[in-house]
Amino acid sequence: MSGIFNSDLDSILEGTSRSFYLSLKELPKAIRPQVSLLYMLARTSDTIADSEGGEPKELLEALESYDDFAQGRSEEIPELSSISEFQSNKSEGLLLKSVETVVSRIGAFSESDQDAIRTCLGIIIGGQILDLKRFSIGEEEISSIEENEELDDYAYRVAGSVGEFWTRMSLAHLFKLETEKETDLFEKGVRFGKALQMINILRDIPADLELGRCYIPRKSLGEHGLTPRDLLDKSNMDSFRLLYDEYLDLTSQYLDSAVQYIEMIPHSQFRLRGSCMLPVIIGKRTVSLLRERNVLDRKDIIKIKRSEIKDLVKKVIMTVPFKGSSQRLLRE
Repeated sequence: MSGIFNSDLDSILEGTSRSFYLSLKELPKAIRPQVSLLYMLARTSDTIADSEGGEPKELLEALESYDDFAQGRSEEIPELSSISEFQSNKSEGLLLKSVETVVSRIGAFSESDQDAIRTCLGIIIGGQILDLKRFSIGEEEISSIEENEELDDYAYRVAGSVGEFWTRMSLAHLFKLETEKETDLFEKGVRFGKALQMINILRDIPADLELGRCYIPRKSLGEHGLTPRDLLDKSNMDSFRLLYDEYLDLTSQYLDSAVQYIEMIPHSQFRLRGSCMLPVIIGKRTVSLLRERNVLDRKDIIKIKRSEIKDLVKKVIMTVPFKGSSQRLLRE
């Protein structure tokens, strides 16, 4: 596969996207750079919002400045060098230092693609700004999302909207569907994105708690006799399990929609289908692990091994040309 942008940006993309890079690099050429650029733009804002260095007010100002620059409302390049120094991931630090170059890449696309990129990025950053404001409290406290509706809104903003964008690019450049089927594909694309975000939330509970953030709604916890602070104690997993499994069940329903999404993609679109299959299969495997393990135990890092991911990549490559085989792999 030829490079997506250039060696420097491609290296940053690979270093920040981890396993998702395996999907990005296999996308059809007609949409690979648009989707990859949106990822880098969104990863920039995510790195700002989740930076462990800097005061919440400073991060919020940096995020709003970046939003104005990326949307073309301001020509002032955001000052992110100080935040870049706090990043433990070298590629994330380099990404922040490359903000001018990355944003300038938007102009390489058609006006409609530029509009789609900026629209989706605006939705994502809007969710991250709400997140920063919601959790901008004292270091010793834990703030929580209040209700399931807030959780759903957040999942849509930071990930469901990406499913919409991915679908919009596919329909604009790769294939067409009847209007009714297009609407269905967009809806399933949103659920696809939400599935991946819910997996992140349900896997990263201890890490988020360390940052004073709880994405499990306070109201739902209260109905089970729990508070956000109770999730700091791994011995509370038995009490938390019933509620936790309800969110895993919801995530599995979203993953089922993701499978249906892939099945709606024309069989001739091998690369697109393969790019969608891998995160779904990894997601299903991760949900299975989360059902078996104590997610509140911060020492028990739950992730798919590199060797297993390599095996899954091989399976996708081998089965994607064959409709029946790929469907069986997705529904395992």
